[in-house]
Amino acid sequence: MTASSEEPLGQLVDRELEALETTLTDVLDVDLLIVGAGPTGLFAAYYAGFRDLSVALVDSLPEPGGQVAAMYPEKMIYDVAGFPAVRGRDLVAALVEQADRWQPTYLLGRQARTLTTVGDRVLVGLADGSAVRAGAVLITAGIGEFRPRPLPAGEGWLGRGMVHFVPSLQVHQDQHVVIVGGGDSAFDWALALHSIAASVTLVHRRATFRAHPATVRQVRELGVQLITDAEVTELRGDPELREVEITTRAGDRKVLPAQTVVAALGFTADLGPIESWGLELDRRAVRVDTTMRTARERVYAAGDVAAYPGKVKLIATGFGEAATAVNNIAVALNPEAHLFPGHSSDNG
Repeated sequence: MTASSEEPLGQLVDRELEALETTLTDVLDVDLLIVGAGPTGLFAAYYAGFRDLSVALVDSLPEPGGQVAAMYPEKMIYDVAGFPAVRGRDLVAALVEQADRWQPTYLLGRQARTLTTVGDRVLVGLADGSAVRAGAVLITAGIGEFRPRPLPAGEGWLGRGMVHFVPSLQVHQDQHVVIVGGGDSAFDWALALHSIAASVTLVHRRATFRAHPATVRQVRELGVQLITDAEVTELRGDPELREVEITTRAGDRKVLPAQTVVAALGFTADLGPIESWGLELDRRAVRVDTTMRTARERVYAAGDVAAYPGKVKLIATGFGEAATAVNNIAVALNPEAHLFPGHSSDNG
């Protein structure tokens, strides 16, 4: 962008933004756009409100909570400060309630596609043709967009008895459930569903498991049936699932009743369009400095998506990074603001 001698820079900036916005169906104006509505993003929304910033959160998932809400809402989390133990869905609910004090705008089920910086403003285009114009952007996208690994025998069964995640345990009450996988998620679901389902069977194609040994021991002690060196080779039922066929490595076949198959085979993840935003990347993360700022002016990152030497990927770490990022953003937007805002307890 080059300013002519006849046109002031401010007017040129406005004209450039207007040109960009003509291709968009709707533009929302906020002080801060948070890309990613997981725990770190939700706490950042609260803290931004505390700093008197207007906020919008965008996430490709249909509900807030990120990976916690999508993958382990029933799992107990033990390393969040102040909670000896907290269920995933309860932590998300508390974070949403905390952020709601400042009434952030949620743009859920929408992917952030493009990022353009013009002058002191950032324009982020969304997949639905709308956009958000903000003074700054905070990326809290976690591991990025994740897609479950498919169960070969489950093609065409998603929504008809096969699931990848278990958002609600009660849906599976008194059902026969077959879980496929050998990692932590598979064993977590086995533990959670054991007391609710009519039966739980875990099928894994190897003889050893990737899950934590203590969790494997708990599942064994509960008497959950573990079938190893085997795969689910067929799902049967019309229209809903009734049974599954399991084939061992030796070629033996077994048929089990099943109303639900949980395909807990892990997932693939990437940063999606964020990779094209001109940021300095470190594998599937974004490099930041001590203020959580990225290589682009007014673009920050926090949580699992942020990378720096000595980084420890924990929810607790993300909370601290969110506060650091928001306080530095507040100063970037208003140089007369103080970096340290005071203690929240002083404000009632």
